[in-house]
Amino acid sequence: MIDMSTSGFVRDARHLRLDTFVRLRWLAITGQSAAVVGAQFGLGLPLPFGWCFLVIATSSWLNLALRIRFPASYRLSDDSAALLLAFDIIQLAALLFLTGGLQNPFSLLFLAPVLISATALPPERTLALGLLAIGLATLLALVHRPLPWFADGRLELPFLYISGIWTAILLGTAFTGVYAWKVAEETRQLAQALAATELVLAREQHLSQLDGLAAAAAHELGTPLGTIMVVTKELTRQLATTASPAVREDLALLRDQVDRCRGILSKLTSLDSDEAGFLQTVGLSHLVEELVEPQRAMGILLDVSNHGDGPEPVCRRNPGVMFGLGNIVDNAVDFANARVVIEARWTLERVWLEIRDDGPGFSSEVLLRAGEPYVTTRSPDRSRSPDSTGAGLGLGLFIAKTLIERSGAQLTLSNVSQSGATGAVVRISWARHIFERDAISLNHAQLSRPQPLTETSASPI
Repeated sequence: MIDMSTSGFVRDARHLRLDTFVRLRWLAITGQSAAVVGAQFGLGLPLPFGWCFLVIATSSWLNLALRIRFPASYRLSDDSAALLLAFDIIQLAALLFLTGGLQNPFSLLFLAPVLISATALPPERTLALGLLAIGLATLLALVHRPLPWFADGRLELPFLYISGIWTAILLGTAFTGVYAWKVAEETRQLAQALAATELVLAREQHLSQLDGLAAAAAHELGTPLGTIMVVTKELTRQLATTASPAVREDLALLRDQVDRCRGILSKLTSLDSDEAGFLQTVGLSHLVEELVEPQRAMGILLDVSNHGDGPEPVCRRNPGVMFGLGNIVDNAVDFANARVVIEARWTLERVWLEIRDDGPGFSSEVLLRAGEPYVTTRSPDRSRSPDSTGAGLGLGLFIAKTLIERSGAQLTLSNVSQSGATGAVVRISWARHIFERDAISLNHAQLSRPQPLTETSASPI
């Protein structure tokens, strides 16, 4: 069975590997060490060298402890990741305290942990880390050791300039945090929606393939059953006069069971036969009828029309397209006041399917963001109804649009343009050769498929 629950990838979408944090901290440790060594020995600035390396060593010890305690593939919870980032902020604040506070140009590195949190953690954790960074920056603006400078002078920056740096850190933390969170959240939502689409398509394909597997099994088992039947008849003929009643009874039972198996296999084979071709190929009008039939008991008038030039187009049954079209028809019936119009048209070049209802129509947000995940077409009162479990997440239209467009179709959303009328309009169009391509290839495959041996062609042992 395919697990269709999306809670797993939604829950783990933010969780980062511990190895990512460890590698980033090693990079920070390398940069901090290089800055301290360069300032002390390269520029000759009088740093509290021992204290600085003690602070850096604390971060190194934590990294080593995490590497020993947990495997590289371990994924951190939100609280654990927030604590590690809080440690990085405090460690940076300790280094800045020893080297001039906000007068140190590296004070802008307060933005780094907040930026990482914005891309990987929930907003409340990012807000807490941002407040921690701002609080420590405020403390460093007031209390810190002097900025290391050359021995022949001492640099004292005006407090107004320090205030400007503090303001820059405050605004930078807020802006980069919100910006990074927004970009990461949109990317995360798109990835989750695509994962949900793949799961839905996998389920539909799994169910659709059961018929083909059953038919294939029937074809494969037909030949050995035919052989068993021939052998049974030969044994019955050869032992007709000498067999005991028990043997004759067993042979009769064997023939009855073989006949029963052949009957079962013939039913399975019919799933893939020409008489039941609707399971493999379907005409446009039959496709529309299949979409409409489950909705006829909903109390909404369904006005279906099919017309076009030339022969009616035929396509191969596609579970993804059927699921997407069914979702759109279901939404139209759900929002319609009294009537839904489904019109199928075709020419020698194109195939169209238009679905219209007389409901309130699409909102401006849906029309502007059509095709994006988590844009719901349902109103809050509908979403909270007892029979709408899981509804209102905004994935239905996204999944339907994605599955339909995978078949080569173009899908557009609009509202009824006639004066005094309301309603939503969904138009789907295919180039005819694209709509029929899989059906043509399926017909060629069926013509070239080898047929199983029948009872008359089975070879006796």
